[in-house]
Amino acid sequence: MEDNDQNLNTETEETETEENFEELLSRSKSGLVRLSPGQMVEATVTKVSKEYIFIDFGGKSEGYIIASELMDDEGSISINEGDVINAFFLSSRNNEMLFATRLKGDTTGNRYLEEAYHNRIPIEGFVEKETKGGFEVKIGGNARSFCPYSQMGLHRVEDAGQYIGGHMTFRIIEYGEKGRNIIVSNRVILEEELRKQRDALRECLKEGMTVNGEIMSIRDFGAFVDIGGIEGLMPVSEISWGSVEDINRELRVGQKVDVVIKKLDWEKNKFTFSLKDTLPDPWDSLATKYPEGSVHKGRVVRLAPFGAFVNLEPGMDGLIHISDLGRNKKIRHPHEVLEQGQTIEVTVSRLDAAGRRISLKMKGEDQDMEEENYYKKHLLERSEKQTGSFGTLGDIIRAKTKKK
Repeated sequence: MEDNDQNLNTETEETETEENFEELLSRSKSGLVRLSPGQMVEATVTKVSKEYIFIDFGGKSEGYIIASELMDDEGSISINEGDVINAFFLSSRNNEMLFATRLKGDTTGNRYLEEAYHNRIPIEGFVEKETKGGFEVKIGGNARSFCPYSQMGLHRVEDAGQYIGGHMTFRIIEYGEKGRNIIVSNRVILEEELRKQRDALRECLKEGMTVNGEIMSIRDFGAFVDIGGIEGLMPVSEISWGSVEDINRELRVGQKVDVVIKKLDWEKNKFTFSLKDTLPDPWDSLATKYPEGSVHKGRVVRLAPFGAFVNLEPGMDGLIHISDLGRNKKIRHPHEVLEQGQTIEVTVSRLDAAGRRISLKMKGEDQDMEEENYYKKHLLERSEKQTGSFGTLGDIIRAKTKKK
Protein backbone atom coordinates (compact mmCIF):
# COMPACT_ATOMS: atom_id res chain seq x y z
CA MET A 1 0.00 0.00 0.00
CA GLU A 2 2.77 2.36 0.94
CA ASP A 3 4.60 1.53 -2.29
CA ASN A 4 1.50 2.45 -4.29
CA ASP A 5 1.20 5.75 -2.48
CA GLN A 6 4.86 6.55 -3.15
CA ASN A 7 4.50 5.70 -6.84
CA LEU A 8 1.40 7.89 -7.05
CA ASN A 9 3.19 10.82 -5.42
CA THR A 10 6.17 10.44 -7.77
CA GLU A 11 3.94 10.41 -10.86
CA THR A 12 2.08 13.47 -9.57
CA GLU A 13 5.34 15.38 -8.99
CA GLU A 14 6.62 14.48 -12.46
CA THR A 15 3.33 15.61 -14.01
CA GLU A 16 3.44 18.89 -12.07
CA THR A 17 7.11 19.40 -13.09
CA GLU A 18 6.27 18.87 -16.76
CA GLU A 19 3.35 21.26 -16.47
CA ASN A 20 5.50 23.84 -14.68
CA PHE A 21 8.22 23.53 -17.35
CA GLU A 22 5.71 23.87 -20.17
CA GLU A 23 4.18 26.85 -18.41
CA LEU A 24 7.58 28.49 -17.94
CA LEU A 25 8.49 27.78 -21.55
CA SER A 26 5.18 29.22 -22.69
CA ARG A 27 5.72 32.30 -20.57
CA SER A 28 9.27 32.63 -21.88
CA LYS A 29 8.10 32.46 -25.47
CA SER A 30 5.27 34.88 -24.79
CA GLY A 31 7.78 37.35 -23.37
CA LEU A 32 9.82 37.48 -26.58
CA VAL A 33 9.21 40.31 -29.01
CA ARG A 34 8.98 39.52 -32.70
CA LEU A 35 10.54 42.17 -34.90
CA SER A 36 10.73 42.85 -38.60
CA PRO A 37 13.99 43.95 -40.21
CA GLY A 38 14.33 47.71 -39.94
CA GLN A 39 11.95 48.02 -36.99
CA MET A 40 13.10 50.50 -34.36
CA VAL A 41 13.05 49.76 -30.62
CA GLU A 42 13.93 51.72 -27.51
CA ALA A 43 16.45 49.71 -25.54
CA THR A 44 18.58 49.90 -22.41
CA VAL A 45 22.31 49.13 -22.58
CA THR A 46 22.99 46.21 -20.23
CA LYS A 47 26.66 45.49 -20.94
CA VAL A 48 29.51 47.08 -22.89
CA SER A 49 32.51 45.06 -24.11
CA LYS A 50 35.25 45.71 -26.64
CA GLU A 51 33.38 43.91 -29.41
CA TYR A 52 29.68 44.07 -28.54
CA ILE A 53 27.12 46.24 -26.81
CA PHE A 54 24.25 44.23 -25.32
CA ILE A 55 20.78 45.75 -25.05
CA ASP A 56 17.46 44.91 -23.40
CA PHE A 57 14.33 46.17 -25.13
CA GLY A 58 11.58 44.82 -22.85
CA GLY A 59 10.40 41.56 -21.37
CA LYS A 60 12.93 38.84 -22.09
CA SER A 61 14.03 40.42 -25.35
CA GLU A 62 17.71 41.06 -25.74
CA GLY A 63 20.07 41.84 -28.58
CA TYR A 64 23.48 43.21 -29.42
CA ILE A 65 25.15 45.96 -31.46
CA ILE A 66 28.63 45.83 -32.99
CA ALA A 67 30.73 47.99 -30.64
CA SER A 68 32.73 49.65 -33.43
CA GLU A 69 29.53 51.36 -34.54
CA LEU A 70 29.57 53.55 -31.43
CA MET A 71 33.31 54.21 -31.24
CA ASP A 72 34.73 57.69 -31.66
CA ASP A 73 37.89 58.59 -33.57
CA GLU A 74 40.06 57.67 -30.57
CA GLY A 75 38.50 54.19 -30.30
CA SER A 76 36.48 54.98 -27.16
CA ILE A 77 32.90 53.72 -26.96
CA SER A 78 30.56 56.67 -26.55
CA ILE A 79 27.93 54.85 -24.51
CA ASN A 80 27.56 53.47 -20.98
CA GLU A 81 25.60 50.76 -19.22
CA GLY A 82 22.15 52.03 -18.31
CA ASP A 83 21.89 54.42 -21.26
CA VAL A 84 18.66 54.31 -23.22
CA ILE A 85 19.08 54.32 -27.02
CA ASN A 86 17.08 53.81 -30.20
CA ALA A 87 18.22 50.84 -32.27
CA PHE A 88 17.08 49.23 -35.53
CA PHE A 89 16.61 45.46 -35.82
CA LEU A 90 18.66 43.93 -38.63
CA SER A 91 18.56 40.14 -38.38
CA SER A 92 18.34 37.12 -36.08
CA ARG A 93 20.62 34.08 -36.08
CA ASN A 94 20.57 31.29 -33.48
CA ASN A 95 18.17 33.38 -31.41
CA GLU A 96 20.73 36.20 -31.33
CA MET A 97 19.24 39.48 -32.52
CA LEU A 98 21.53 41.98 -34.26
CA PHE A 99 20.74 45.68 -34.04
CA ALA A 100 22.28 48.92 -35.29
CA THR A 101 21.87 52.58 -34.48
CA ARG A 102 22.70 53.26 -38.11
CA LEU A 103 23.74 51.10 -41.04
CA LYS A 104 27.50 51.09 -41.57
CA GLY A 105 28.47 51.67 -45.17
CA ASP A 106 31.20 49.03 -45.28
CA THR A 107 29.33 46.17 -43.60
CA THR A 108 25.65 46.21 -44.58
CA GLY A 109 25.73 45.25 -48.23
CA ASN A 110 22.93 46.12 -50.61
CA ARG A 111 20.33 43.82 -49.06
CA TYR A 112 19.53 46.24 -46.24
CA LEU A 113 19.21 49.39 -48.36
CA GLU A 114 15.57 48.94 -49.30
CA GLU A 115 14.73 48.14 -45.68
CA ALA A 116 16.65 51.25 -44.63
CA TYR A 117 14.55 53.28 -47.08
CA HIS A 118 11.16 51.92 -45.96
CA ASN A 119 12.01 52.05 -42.26
CA ARG A 120 13.87 55.37 -42.32
CA ILE A 121 17.06 53.84 -40.91
CA PRO A 122 20.08 56.19 -40.92
CA ILE A 123 22.93 54.89 -43.05
CA GLU A 124 26.58 55.82 -43.20
CA GLY A 125 27.91 57.02 -46.53
CA PHE A 126 31.21 58.06 -48.06
CA VAL A 127 31.16 61.28 -50.11
CA GLU A 128 33.26 60.41 -53.15
CA LYS A 129 33.00 63.40 -55.44
CA GLU A 130 31.00 66.42 -56.57
CA THR A 131 28.67 65.93 -59.51
CA LYS A 132 26.16 68.12 -61.33
CA GLY A 133 23.73 69.42 -58.75
CA GLY A 134 25.23 67.65 -55.77
CA PHE A 135 27.46 64.80 -54.60
CA GLU A 136 28.01 61.14 -55.38
CA VAL A 137 27.84 59.10 -52.18
CA LYS A 138 28.79 55.44 -51.73
CA ILE A 139 26.53 53.51 -49.32
CA GLY A 140 25.93 49.88 -48.37
CA GLY A 141 29.32 48.74 -49.51
CA ASN A 142 29.33 49.51 -53.23
CA ALA A 143 25.94 51.10 -53.93
CA ARG A 144 26.02 54.54 -55.52
CA SER A 145 23.65 57.28 -54.42
CA PHE A 146 23.13 60.97 -55.08
CA CYS A 147 22.87 63.76 -52.50
CA PRO A 148 21.62 67.13 -53.89
CA TYR A 149 23.29 70.32 -52.71
CA SER A 150 20.06 71.24 -50.91
CA GLN A 151 20.24 68.04 -48.83
CA MET A 152 23.85 68.40 -47.71
CA GLY A 153 24.16 70.14 -44.33
CA LEU A 154 21.79 72.66 -42.82
CA HIS A 155 22.94 75.70 -44.76
CA ARG A 156 23.70 76.52 -48.35
CA VAL A 157 26.79 74.74 -49.66
CA GLU A 158 29.48 77.39 -50.12
CA ASP A 159 32.50 75.08 -50.32
CA ALA A 160 31.79 71.62 -51.75
CA GLY A 161 35.36 70.55 -51.05
CA GLN A 162 34.77 70.42 -47.31
CA TYR A 163 32.51 67.36 -47.78
CA ILE A 164 34.55 65.38 -50.30
CA GLY A 165 36.26 62.33 -48.78
CA GLY A 166 34.21 62.42 -45.58
CA HIS A 167 32.04 59.80 -43.89
CA MET A 168 28.61 61.19 -43.01
CA THR A 169 25.21 59.94 -41.92
CA PHE A 170 22.35 59.99 -44.45
CA ARG A 171 18.79 58.85 -44.88
CA ILE A 172 17.54 57.33 -48.13
CA ILE A 173 14.70 59.58 -49.32
CA GLU A 174 14.19 57.91 -52.71
CA TYR A 175 14.78 54.28 -53.70
CA GLY A 176 13.99 53.34 -57.29
CA GLU A 177 14.84 50.91 -60.06
CA LYS A 178 15.70 48.20 -57.52
CA GLY A 179 18.48 50.25 -56.04
CA ARG A 180 19.89 51.75 -59.22
CA ASN A 181 18.41 55.15 -58.45
CA ILE A 182 19.00 56.18 -54.82
CA ILE A 183 18.77 59.71 -53.45
CA VAL A 184 20.02 60.42 -49.92
CA SER A 185 19.83 63.34 -47.52
CA ASN A 186 22.13 64.46 -44.75
CA ARG A 187 19.96 67.48 -44.01
CA VAL A 188 17.01 65.47 -42.64
CA ILE A 189 19.33 63.74 -40.17
CA LEU A 190 20.63 67.06 -38.88
CA GLU A 191 17.13 68.55 -38.71
CA GLU A 192 15.92 65.61 -36.62
CA GLU A 193 18.84 66.06 -34.25
CA LEU A 194 18.02 69.76 -33.96
CA ARG A 195 14.37 68.97 -33.22
CA LYS A 196 15.43 66.63 -30.42
CA GLN A 197 17.77 69.27 -29.01
CA ARG A 198 15.03 71.88 -29.39
CA ASP A 199 12.51 69.75 -27.49
CA ALA A 200 15.03 69.23 -24.71
CA LEU A 201 15.85 72.95 -24.60
CA ARG A 202 12.18 73.89 -24.49
CA GLU A 203 11.88 72.02 -21.22
CA CYS A 204 14.80 73.76 -19.51
CA LEU A 205 15.32 77.20 -21.08
CA LYS A 206 13.73 80.27 -19.48
CA GLU A 207 13.86 83.96 -20.33
CA GLY A 208 16.53 85.71 -18.28
CA MET A 209 18.91 82.74 -18.23
CA THR A 210 22.55 83.15 -19.26
CA VAL A 211 23.71 80.57 -21.80
CA ASN A 212 26.78 79.95 -23.95
CA GLY A 213 26.52 80.47 -27.69
CA GLU A 214 28.45 80.91 -30.91
CA ILE A 215 28.23 83.74 -33.46
CA MET A 216 27.00 82.14 -36.70
CA SER A 217 26.59 85.21 -38.93
CA ILE A 218 26.76 89.00 -38.69
CA ARG A 219 24.44 91.56 -40.27
CA ASP A 220 24.19 95.36 -39.99
CA PHE A 221 21.17 94.98 -37.68
CA GLY A 222 22.72 92.37 -35.38
CA ALA A 223 24.27 88.91 -35.09
CA PHE A 224 22.74 85.43 -35.18
CA VAL A 225 23.76 83.23 -32.26
CA ASP A 226 23.50 79.43 -31.96
CA ILE A 227 23.11 78.22 -28.37
CA GLY A 228 23.19 74.52 -29.26
CA GLY A 229 19.84 73.59 -30.71
CA ILE A 230 18.25 76.93 -31.50
CA GLU A 231 19.50 80.01 -33.32
CA GLY A 232 18.34 83.52 -32.51
CA LEU A 233 19.08 87.17 -33.12
CA MET A 234 21.19 89.43 -30.97
CA PRO A 235 20.12 92.94 -32.11
CA VAL A 236 22.83 95.55 -32.46
CA SER A 237 21.25 97.44 -29.54
CA GLU A 238 21.91 94.39 -27.30
CA ILE A 239 25.63 94.11 -28.03
CA SER A 240 26.94 96.89 -25.80
CA TRP A 241 25.73 99.53 -23.34
CA GLY A 242 27.26 102.09 -25.66
CA SER A 243 26.46 102.77 -29.29
CA VAL A 244 27.96 100.30 -31.78
CA GLU A 245 29.39 102.15 -34.76
CA ASP A 246 30.85 99.08 -36.51
CA ILE A 247 29.43 95.68 -35.50
CA ASN A 248 32.30 93.85 -37.19
CA ARG A 249 34.74 95.49 -34.79
CA GLU A 250 32.74 94.15 -31.86
CA LEU A 251 32.04 90.57 -33.01
CA ARG A 252 33.36 87.88 -35.37
CA VAL A 253 31.87 84.70 -36.82
CA GLY A 254 32.76 81.67 -34.71
CA GLN A 255 33.23 83.74 -31.55
CA LYS A 256 32.04 82.10 -28.32
CA VAL A 257 29.86 84.39 -26.23
CA ASP A 258 27.74 84.27 -23.09
CA VAL A 259 24.32 85.77 -23.74
CA VAL A 260 21.15 86.39 -21.76
CA ILE A 261 17.89 85.03 -23.19
CA LYS A 262 15.65 88.05 -23.78
CA LYS A 263 12.74 86.35 -25.55
CA LEU A 264 11.66 82.79 -26.39
CA ASP A 265 8.87 82.46 -28.97
CA TRP A 266 8.67 78.74 -29.71
CA GLU A 267 5.55 79.05 -31.85
CA LYS A 268 7.06 81.58 -34.25
CA ASN A 269 10.55 80.12 -33.90
CA LYS A 270 11.95 83.52 -32.92
CA PHE A 271 14.55 83.90 -30.18
CA THR A 272 16.32 87.04 -28.96
CA PHE A 273 19.59 87.21 -27.02
CA SER A 274 21.60 89.95 -25.32
CA LEU A 275 25.33 90.29 -24.79
CA LYS A 276 24.85 93.68 -23.14
CA ASP A 277 22.97 92.18 -20.19
CA THR A 278 26.00 90.06 -19.26
CA LEU A 279 28.12 93.21 -18.87
CA PRO A 280 28.13 95.58 -15.85
CA ASP A 281 25.49 98.30 -16.15
CA PRO A 282 27.33 101.66 -15.92
CA TRP A 283 24.25 103.28 -14.42
CA ASP A 284 24.58 101.12 -11.29
CA SER A 285 27.64 103.13 -10.23
CA LEU A 286 26.28 106.50 -11.33
CA ALA A 287 26.40 108.34 -7.97
CA THR A 288 29.87 107.01 -7.17
CA LYS A 289 31.56 107.84 -10.46
CA TYR A 290 29.66 111.01 -11.36
CA PRO A 291 28.66 112.91 -8.20
CA GLU A 292 27.02 116.28 -8.67
CA GLY A 293 29.61 119.00 -9.12
CA SER A 294 32.30 116.65 -10.47
CA VAL A 295 34.14 117.56 -13.68
CA HIS A 296 34.73 115.09 -16.52
CA LYS A 297 35.84 114.94 -20.13
CA GLY A 298 33.31 113.76 -22.69
CA ARG A 299 32.69 113.53 -26.41
CA VAL A 300 29.80 115.25 -28.13
CA VAL A 301 27.89 112.37 -29.80
CA ARG A 302 24.68 114.06 -30.92
CA LEU A 303 23.32 117.57 -31.41
CA ALA A 304 19.56 118.03 -31.08
CA PRO A 305 17.46 121.22 -31.21
CA PHE A 306 17.03 121.08 -27.43
CA GLY A 307 20.65 120.40 -26.48
CA ALA A 308 23.85 118.37 -26.89
CA PHE A 309 24.42 114.75 -25.80
CA VAL A 310 27.86 114.09 -24.35
CA ASN A 311 29.22 110.57 -23.90
CA LEU A 312 31.14 110.06 -20.67
CA GLU A 313 31.75 106.31 -21.13
CA PRO A 314 30.13 103.48 -23.15
CA GLY A 315 26.42 103.54 -22.37
CA MET A 316 26.61 106.74 -20.32
CA ASP A 317 25.39 109.89 -22.10
CA GLY A 318 24.50 113.17 -20.44
CA LEU A 319 22.60 116.17 -21.79
CA ILE A 320 23.64 119.81 -21.88
CA HIS A 321 20.39 121.71 -22.37
CA ILE A 322 20.45 124.43 -25.00
CA SER A 323 19.69 127.01 -22.30
CA ASP A 324 23.03 126.13 -20.70
CA LEU A 325 24.98 126.67 -23.91
CA GLY A 326 26.20 129.91 -25.37
CA ARG A 327 27.58 131.40 -22.14
CA ASN A 328 24.54 133.55 -21.41
CA LYS A 329 23.98 134.25 -25.10
CA LYS A 330 20.79 132.95 -26.63
CA ILE A 331 21.45 130.45 -29.42
CA ARG A 332 19.05 128.76 -31.82
CA HIS A 333 20.84 125.41 -32.14
CA PRO A 334 23.73 123.70 -30.29
CA HIS A 335 25.78 123.46 -33.50
CA GLU A 336 26.38 127.20 -33.16
CA VAL A 337 28.57 126.35 -30.16
CA LEU A 338 29.62 122.71 -30.46
CA GLU A 339 30.55 120.15 -33.10
CA GLN A 340 29.75 116.46 -33.12
CA GLY A 341 32.83 114.44 -32.11
CA GLN A 342 34.32 117.35 -30.17
CA THR A 343 35.87 116.57 -26.77
CA ILE A 344 34.87 118.97 -24.01
CA GLU A 345 34.96 119.30 -20.23
CA VAL A 346 31.63 119.22 -18.45
CA THR A 347 30.32 119.57 -14.94
CA VAL A 348 27.63 117.23 -13.54
CA SER A 349 24.75 119.45 -12.44
CA ARG A 350 22.04 116.86 -11.63
CA LEU A 351 21.63 113.08 -11.42
CA ASP A 352 18.51 110.98 -11.99
CA ALA A 353 19.52 107.33 -11.54
CA ALA A 354 15.95 106.01 -11.74
CA GLY A 355 15.31 107.83 -14.99
CA ARG A 356 18.85 107.07 -16.26
CA ARG A 357 19.53 110.76 -16.91
CA ILE A 358 22.51 113.05 -16.28
CA SER A 359 22.24 116.80 -16.64
CA LEU A 360 25.49 118.52 -17.59
CA LYS A 361 26.85 122.01 -18.01
CA MET A 362 29.84 123.28 -19.92
CA LYS A 363 32.78 123.60 -17.56
CA GLY A 364 33.36 127.30 -16.95
CA GLU A 365 29.73 128.40 -17.00
CA ASP A 366 29.39 128.14 -13.25
CA GLN A 367 32.77 129.79 -12.74
CA ASP A 368 31.74 132.67 -15.02
CA MET A 369 28.51 133.09 -13.11
CA GLU A 370 30.32 133.01 -9.76
CA GLU A 371 32.82 135.58 -11.02
CA GLU A 372 30.03 137.84 -12.21
CA ASN A 373 28.27 137.53 -8.85
CA TYR A 374 31.53 138.33 -7.13
CA TYR A 375 31.89 141.50 -9.17
CA LYS A 376 28.35 142.51 -8.35
CA LYS A 377 28.63 141.88 -4.65
CA HIS A 378 32.17 142.87 -3.75
CA LEU A 379 33.51 145.24 -6.42
CA LEU A 380 30.45 147.43 -6.32
CA GLU A 381 30.75 147.70 -2.55
CA ARG A 382 34.42 148.70 -2.90
CA SER A 383 33.62 151.24 -5.61
CA GLU A 384 30.94 152.80 -3.46
CA LYS A 385 33.35 153.29 -0.59
CA GLN A 386 36.08 154.77 -2.78
CA THR A 387 34.11 157.07 -5.10
CA GLY A 388 30.66 157.25 -3.60
CA SER A 389 29.31 156.22 -6.98
CA PHE A 390 28.37 152.76 -8.25
CA GLY A 391 29.32 153.39 -11.88
CA THR A 392 28.39 150.74 -14.38
CA LEU A 393 29.06 147.05 -14.04
CA GLY A 394 30.91 147.12 -17.37
CA ASP A 395 33.26 149.85 -16.08
CA ILE A 396 34.02 147.84 -12.98
CA ILE A 397 34.70 144.63 -14.94
CA ARG A 398 36.95 146.45 -17.39
CA ALA A 399 38.84 148.01 -14.51
CA LYS A 400 39.26 144.62 -12.91
CA THR A 401 40.49 143.18 -16.21
CA LYS A 402 43.13 145.91 -16.56
CA LYS A 403 44.42 145.12 -13.09
CA LYS A 404 44.84 141.42 -14.12
